Amino acid sequence: MKAVVLDAQDRFRLTEVEEPAPGPGEVAVRVAYAGVQWGDVLVRDGHFAVPRPFVPGFEAAGRVVAVGEGVDSARVGEEVLALTSSGAYAEVVVAPAALATAAGGLDLRTAAALGWTAPAAYDLVATAGRVRPGESVLVHAAAGGVGTLAVQFARLAGAARVVGVAGDADRTAYAKGFGYDEVLLRADLPELDEEFDVILDPVGGPVRQAGLDRLAPHGRLVAYGNLASYEPVTASANDLLMRGTSLVTYNGNLLAATHPERLAASVREAIRAVAESRVRVDVTAEYDLADVETAVHRLADGTSRGKTVVRVP
Repeated sequence: MKAVVLDAQDRFRLTEVEEPAPGPGEVAVRVAYAGVQWGDVLVRDGHFAVPRPFVPGFEAAGRVVAVGEGVDSARVGEEVLALTSSGAYAEVVVAPAALATAAGGLDLRTAAALGWTAPAAYDLVATAGRVRPGESVLVHAAAGGVGTLAVQFARLAGAARVVGVAGDADRTAYAKGFGYDEVLLRADLPELDEEFDVILDPVGGPVRQAGLDRLAPHGRLVAYGNLASYEPVTASANDLLMRGTSLVTYNGNLLAATHPERLAASVREAIRAVAESRVRVDVTAEYDLADVETAVHRLADGTSRGKTVVRVP
């Protein structure tokens, strides 16, 4: 079958590989669309040690064509969104059956665009951040896939004020279309004299340190990435205790390994919200399988916004 591999020179290339077969507890999915996400950048840049050549791609939508031992054969033919540990940039991918969720009537292009992004945005708001009615929320990377969904889930949770932060004027303008009360340039954030009940931070470094000082009493900062810096951020438990504030982390990849049923439940909530038109996902770019390298490069350099998908013929 055709698949994209990441080689020892950090290049993505289209080639022929052996079609995978599902093992116990797995399903094989004929891929229609795959989602592009930050994990592709991290793997390319060597932050995750994977053997090369490696078939990347961590989210796909398509139809189940085979099941492994212990999986109901009635699932063959089911249209699903599959979250994987690799292999989505291919004609067929194998995924845990628990993380191959029925598409719920969504077209497969939209389902692929939800990927890991939509359940992460849902969990950041509902589970890790625990946004309550009337609270205020600050969302970094407001124009990205998670940011454009998180603001919508925050609204559904009853947030009274949601402020976004973006890196440049174009991305600021784009993010405003998703329901933010205000979107700031990152350079202007230090001048904002405001505290927040919940801060969603994938940036890290000094941004995370400053966020801890911007929390309202009993506020929660949720760290879920390190886009800008892997520099350690330290927090005094005594200082947090005095104001009742919390530094919380969210790791979707770990959740998939330890409690896949919890992640699957969040996938279902996200699918339902999109299917019922309470939340919208914006696919801003679509590439052919042969152009994965361009898609990942544009995500890495900040050119892309919203969600990018790859069409698999």
